[in-house]
Amino acid sequence: MSDNDSLVFSGMTPTIAISMGDYNGIGPEVLLKFLSRADLSLSIPVITGHHEVIEYYAGLFKLDLPIKPAGNFENLKPGNIYIHDVVKKESIEIHPGRLSKKAGKVSMKAVDNGISLCMQNICDALVTAPISKEAIHKAGYNVPGHTEFLADKTGTKDYMMIMAGGNLRVGLATVHIPVKKVAPLINENGLIRYLRILNESLKNDFSISSPEIAVLGLNPHAGDGGVIGDEEQTEIIPALQKANFNDINAKGPFAADSFFGKKMYENFDAILAMYHDQGLIPFKTLTFGSGVNFTAGLPIIRTSPDHGTAFDIAGLNRADDASFQAAYNLAVSMAVNRLKEIPG
Repeated sequence: MSDNDSLVFSGMTPTIAISMGDYNGIGPEVLLKFLSRADLSLSIPVITGHHEVIEYYAGLFKLDLPIKPAGNFENLKPGNIYIHDVVKKESIEIHPGRLSKKAGKVSMKAVDNGISLCMQNICDALVTAPISKEAIHKAGYNVPGHTEFLADKTGTKDYMMIMAGGNLRVGLATVHIPVKKVAPLINENGLIRYLRILNESLKNDFSISSPEIAVLGLNPHAGDGGVIGDEEQTEIIPALQKANFNDINAKGPFAADSFFGKKMYENFDAILAMYHDQGLIPFKTLTFGSGVNFTAGLPIIRTSPDHGTAFDIAGLNRADDASFQAAYNLAVSMAVNRLKEIPG
């Protein structure tokens, strides 16, 4: 049975919020390209952003789409694409490929609105199109990115970024911080917390009943028994021991280079990496174009494509929507899983 068949069989039609991203980047392009061929009977997409942006790109790429205003959200039906304006009176000036403070502001208002729709149970999941970190900073948002903003807005203390592509899932113990600050943040209690979040997400979000997790070392060769750094001995191994005592099946620490070089990831349901590039360089090498960014631990479902705004090709009809498609389909699958758990 295919994923689409399983959604039809479930008899459920989740409503999915889509924040349109930076409107001078490729976000509107990839979401519209995907929706132009998506089976709109399986979910109800609600784009948060601005109708002028959606109309502009639909016209630019000659896409004929059943777009309607979301209104008060009371009459959303399968077969349509809905748009909800997050700014009412402000003019929108679209310049594909150009960094813009205004575009940064609107992109974050779209995310904020998508979060609110999910927290109010109007929408069942949120898919976020790419934002520009530089543009949102110019607009006055002092956050490293989507993940931290989502956690703040939902009041979530314990959360983590998981990158998913096929059977490869990589969780990160630290995310958008300078490398020089990574080592002090690798501690036993924090690692146990991330292993718990990852383990629960694998069970609840990915429907894996008995997950097996690989944990990477922080230092080259996983410290070589303490010769090249001692974080493995003082923090990572004790965390693994305690996690296993609490019925979390986690193994390691593994030297990151040989772990991926020997394809050991094929033997595990997920990997906990110690820092951003340690996990994402191999992940994107193996899955680029089809990876999904998922934020675990939130009270809402949030997924995102694994690429950025790509200003260099914005507006040129060259963006590949495969990663957005994967992000949207994962959001729908997770939403259906959660809807199944609701009585009645």
